[in-house]
Amino acid sequence: MTEPTEQKPTFWDVVMSVLAAMFGVQTERNRRRDFNQKSGVPYIVVGVVFIVLFVLTIFAIVSLVMKFNT
Repeated sequence: MTEPTEQKPTFWDVVMSVLAAMFGVQTERNRRRDFNQKSGVPYIVVGVVFIVLFVLTIFAIVSLVMKFNT
């Protein structure tokens, strides 16, 4: 018998996987799927984009609060 082949994760699979990993709620099945991929580049790119967006969002919120506070 042959083992079922794992399909390459879609863009949304990568996005959801990175979000779940950032919150610490990644399932074991998804973690194994992610670590069995040939390249980690899509996960790294999506992770960096999310971190940059997160930092910019925090910066914008703090700037907005400081603007209305003074």
